[in-house]
Amino acid sequence: MKKLAILALVFVSCAATTDPERNTTNEKEYGFELYVEGIEVPWGFDWLPNGDMLVTERGGDLFLVREGEIVSTISNVPDDLVQQGQGGFMDVRVHPDYEENGWIYFTYASTEGEGDGANTKVIRTKLEGNALTGTEVLYKAGPNSNRGQHFGSRLEFDNNGYLYFTVGDRGNRDVYPQDITSDMGKVYRIFDDGRIPEDNPFYNESGAKKAIYSYGHRNQQGMEMNPWSGKIWAHEHGPQGGDELNIIQPGKNYGWPVISYGINYNGTEFAEDTARAGMEQPATYWVPSIAPSGMAFVTSDTYPDWKGHLLVGSLKFGFLHLVKLDGDTVTGREEVLNGIGRVRSVEEGPDGIIYVGVEGKGIYKVTAK
Repeated sequence: MKKLAILALVFVSCAATTDPERNTTNEKEYGFELYVEGIEVPWGFDWLPNGDMLVTERGGDLFLVREGEIVSTISNVPDDLVQQGQGGFMDVRVHPDYEENGWIYFTYASTEGEGDGANTKVIRTKLEGNALTGTEVLYKAGPNSNRGQHFGSRLEFDNNGYLYFTVGDRGNRDVYPQDITSDMGKVYRIFDDGRIPEDNPFYNESGAKKAIYSYGHRNQQGMEMNPWSGKIWAHEHGPQGGDELNIIQPGKNYGWPVISYGINYNGTEFAEDTARAGMEQPATYWVPSIAPSGMAFVTSDTYPDWKGHLLVGSLKFGFLHLVKLDGDTVTGREEVLNGIGRVRSVEEGPDGIIYVGVEGKGIYKVTAK
């Protein structure tokens, strides 16, 4: 049977058994209200220890938000930052030991380096008053590209102090994702100062990019550490179907574009198969595509029906998916907060509230009715 026919069967199967249905119980118990407006594309946000929120806007602004109001626009953002298609000012992570060291981490589309266009850059910097200062470059993916898609660009710390970040395939699937001697289509792991751990899986392999932690990815716009297992989870966009949620393991190949549950946007097939020895299967996948962006594990008692599970945003359909978990096993999915809008980012705040960045609107907080 040809792969296209198999995908048609997968579509029917997923629609009948694994695609979410409206969860009327959650819709009765949880709602959403606008927390801060005036941020067009809230790509990433995180909190300082005093409760202030830092929000990156894809167009290049960095906002300081206090109690739902933008109190300042931070100056001295990098001058090599450019908005290029899906790229721009992207993720932000405050160091877990911020009170001791003051470091804040950012990713953005940077024009620095080889070639025309831009590619993903990782920096750390400090905040003095309303300005960034003391910026250090930790990693710059290369070469640059004039293509405007697939920058990846999420950041996450684990319990051991390692910093993980993602770089998408930049729209060049046939060149970069399966090649560990090149950037793009990868998850990376570094120390918080940019040094590369010697126990990274390809550190001693000749010609390899030593910071690579896993490869064979397409465009990973959600990444979080599972607070119960300590494992790094990431999701990535598929093409026409085949969005994936993966548990990231060192040195593993996640298959893109050799295997995929998706097809080209014009309906033609491209992948050789949906599974292959030596390539990882996702924890779950979406057919049709939901265009996932942002994710957050729910640990808060504020949402008892959601606690212990994972929220994944949808750019395409304007809702979140509640991905139900039993340990590291996905047991089901449900659509929640339908109609919230084009979700770009999702975080659980230090106050136990879920916050959702929505394009064209701002940041919402999820309320318990």
